[in-house]
Amino acid sequence: MSNFVDYVKIHCTSGHGGAGSAHLRREKYIPKGGPDGGDGGRGGDIIMRGNGHEWTLLPLRYTRHVKAGRGENGAKNQLTGAAGEDIYINVPIGTIAKNEDGEILGEILEDGQEIIIMKGGKGGLGNEHFKSSTNQTPRYAQPGLPGEEGFVVFELKILADVGLVGFPNAGKSTLLASVSAAKPKIANYAFTTLTPNLGIVDYRNYKSFVMADIPGIIEGAAEGKGLGHRFLRHIERNSILLFLIPADSENHYKEFEILENELKEYNPELLEKDYIISVSKADLLDDELKAEISAEFPEGKKPIFFSGVTGEGLMELKDAIWKKLHG
Repeated sequence: MSNFVDYVKIHCTSGHGGAGSAHLRREKYIPKGGPDGGDGGRGGDIIMRGNGHEWTLLPLRYTRHVKAGRGENGAKNQLTGAAGEDIYINVPIGTIAKNEDGEILGEILEDGQEIIIMKGGKGGLGNEHFKSSTNQTPRYAQPGLPGEEGFVVFELKILADVGLVGFPNAGKSTLLASVSAAKPKIANYAFTTLTPNLGIVDYRNYKSFVMADIPGIIEGAAEGKGLGHRFLRHIERNSILLFLIPADSENHYKEFEILENELKEYNPELLEKDYIISVSKADLLDDELKAEISAEFPEGKKPIFFSGVTGEGLMELKDAIWKKLHG
């Protein structure tokens, strides 16, 4: 599952600090010159930087390790060692970095924003710092401090106006392909969509909104079954949710309740979002069957019927989405 473009795990090592110098000044006419050892340079930092031109974590997918530069040691004549080279990891806006324990190290909210996610080790102090009235020639200096090391998880939650929620094969990819220029992979087997597809949907009078095809979730996803958890994450940042129940489902309202329960188990706040219920693949139904399916749903939760293949009901669906977004 590590090949998801919204989730990347990288082993990071910040730079060690350089050692301080314990040099004693020795010049021809100054027999007791005293300590003149300089400080070690700081180790390089690992820095996460926002890049407004990136939309996924795909460029980082094959990055396994990053290592910042080591600070140089101090030298005589109170020379401080050079700082180690910082390493920048460019990420899309909306990316969160977490450590191995799941603690959030930072979140990128704007282009060019920089967050140090692993600080380089401090350089050691040279012996000139340890000179005192009782110790005129200290022959010791501090070693540099080690950098930090560990795995960092970069996670990008999809930002969209409408998130499509449904079991595998509910028709999400077909809908997205029919209402936008997105070209998702479409095939008749479970888990076709392994990465979320984003599409710009044209609406009346040159308006538009963003729709995200969230990979299919399965019953039990909230407990981590199947591929569930990774997918549920995407839903958190969508403004409204569009539930898709396929026309050929055995029990349409029951399927909606299962999907709703998965969201509740994962994060109850998701159910506070506005949502629309729809029945996809409506080209398989006649009016009598549509009436029967509609009767399964209580008042206030009646579904909108549409077909991504024939285009039936798509304008009605867009109107309902726009009304929820801007009502």
